[in-house]
Amino acid sequence: MRHLTLALDIMGGDNGPHIILSAAFKALNEFPQLHLIFCGDEGVISSWLKQHTSISLQRYSVVHCNQQVLMADNPASALRHKKDSSMACAIRHVQDGQADACVSAGNTGALLAMACSQLKTLAGVNRPALVSSLPTAKGRKVYLLDLGATVQCDAQTLLQNAVMGSVLAQEIAGIERPRVAILNVGEEQIKGPAAIKQANALLAANKQINYIGFVEGDDIFNDIADVIVTDGFSGNIALKSCEGLVKLLIEQIKRDAQRNLLSKIMAKLARPLLRRLYLRVNPDQYNGASLIGLRGIVVKSHGNASDEAFLYAIREAIQEANRQVPTKIKDKIENLLMERS
Repeated sequence: MRHLTLALDIMGGDNGPHIILSAAFKALNEFPQLHLIFCGDEGVISSWLKQHTSISLQRYSVVHCNQQVLMADNPASALRHKKDSSMACAIRHVQDGQADACVSAGNTGALLAMACSQLKTLAGVNRPALVSSLPTAKGRKVYLLDLGATVQCDAQTLLQNAVMGSVLAQEIAGIERPRVAILNVGEEQIKGPAAIKQANALLAANKQINYIGFVEGDDIFNDIADVIVTDGFSGNIALKSCEGLVKLLIEQIKRDAQRNLLSKIMAKLARPLLRRLYLRVNPDQYNGASLIGLRGIVVKSHGNASDEAFLYAIREAIQEANRQVPTKIKDKIENLLMERS
């Protein structure tokens, strides 16, 4: 790994700065070439650091911020009135070139507004998209976008999302020709709203994308596609439904395992199998949605993430910075525009 600097929004999230600082400590131990910029309340950060003196002073820097973006804040209001917040500060370090990427677990709407305002979108990109990966039946990942950055997407935006998702799958997952699909209510060409039908025609005619057509919701985990494109409304519902189902299954297994003596014995015998299953579907390892399409790398962690989950978001930011994902997306979008001109 080359030398990288990440800016962290220490004050974002539901569970307190100690969660993010704990994840940061683990990241510094895991990546020797990593430098971190802690954006937040200097008093809070310093208090935590005094208890973890094993971290070299050369590995991090602290930038004091007088403000914090709250989860209840209106995004437009936060953009106007919280320019000295830890979130704005972290993004500003990316804008100024002092950080290769930033990570925040804060208010998604405010993060989107501030990132768009400070970093701007790449030429040829109408709107940025939130993208994350999910597990599939064959052990690979599928990238799903948009997850809520743009609630309603027109055909052009869906096409751009397909290009950006394809680049991400190539660079991060190492898939040479990612299979790209559109999420729809059926596989038939006649189904779906006008924007989806138009995007289907655009992608079918595009030679840069390995487009395979429509997929339905129950195909997300079947390893049919490497990238699934949808609008932010449907994508966010699909993601939250999947996360809720996983949590339900995990809790149900825990309850059933303690129901009686026989259940406890069977659970103990099945523990290695259950552990392997848990490690594959544990939502923590899929934490870290990338806000792609910007002139910089911004990774959004779940607000209620544990330190282990936030560490995955940091890893995602490191991967994208190492692979220079925004530059690769820029080149692919430019080629797409030239092809259509």
